[in-house]
Amino acid sequence: MAGFEIRSESRMTEFALLGVLACFWASSFTFIRIGVETIPPLALMGGRTLIAGVLLFVIMRMWGARWPKGRVIWRKIWTQAILGIVCPFALIAWAEITVEASLASILNATTPIFATLLTVIVTRHEAITGGKLFGVVIGMAGVCLLVGLEAVNGVGRDVVAQLAVVAASACYAGGAIYGRNLKEIDPLATAATTTLSAALLLIPASLVLEHPWTAAPSRMSLIAMLVLAIFSTALAYVIYFRLIQTLGSVGTTAQSYLRVPIGVAIGVVFLDESLDLSDAIGMACVIAGVAAMTIPSRRAPIPPEIVR
Repeated sequence: MAGFEIRSESRMTEFALLGVLACFWASSFTFIRIGVETIPPLALMGGRTLIAGVLLFVIMRMWGARWPKGRVIWRKIWTQAILGIVCPFALIAWAEITVEASLASILNATTPIFATLLTVIVTRHEAITGGKLFGVVIGMAGVCLLVGLEAVNGVGRDVVAQLAVVAASACYAGGAIYGRNLKEIDPLATAATTTLSAALLLIPASLVLEHPWTAAPSRMSLIAMLVLAIFSTALAYVIYFRLIQTLGSVGTTAQSYLRVPIGVAIGVVFLDESLDLSDAIGMACVIAGVAAMTIPSRRAPIPPEIVR
């Protein structure tokens, strides 16, 4: 990837896509909570990935993206599906049977920390500069200021479920790092194949463990599954696999921090909620942290084949 120039307009496009991804995934915790009220967690995630995978496959064929071939490529696809989709989806959906969506979102904001730790200790696939470390710390501080102490009152109440969300965050971080191994595949094809592969694992697991035919899904839960499939999975993963190649794994996980200020901003604009000083400082910290984590270095620019 070295040797290409980063154009400022391309950089702004990537930042805009990061914001869109944060919006899609910020809402997913609420829809998961609605879904698991009447749909078993594995069944909900299996339906989510199956619908998204079929939709992505159709779009992929219309777009003209090539279907990946070769045992090595497919081994990477299956690994990515397990690490980045199956495990975190199942863990979060199961946890949200008892954990509130807001607390799950906050716990999931630890993803950039895991991504940084894995990069520094294990993979060392990209340079962790002082700026990125500053971004991780100041971003998490901003999240804490925004959510306040009252939002984390439930921490420790259901330790196993909350640890499941933290484990899912670690999986997401590992998936973001491993996803760089799929850079030779079109992001649309990567999204389609990984979600379909995840569905092939989640649905049989649900049939064996949950007997979903005994459930009585409500209309709201079915709508939640559909929204999760179209927006939080199909569209989100096309953006996600692109950003891994352009902003890097640590930079892409920065969207975890963006979810909280997006929620605050929505409340201020549409619900007439107030913004106090700690909220303003928290949002400034998050924005500064995300900027520090996502500004591309000269050694990791955006390749022209990614910029469309």
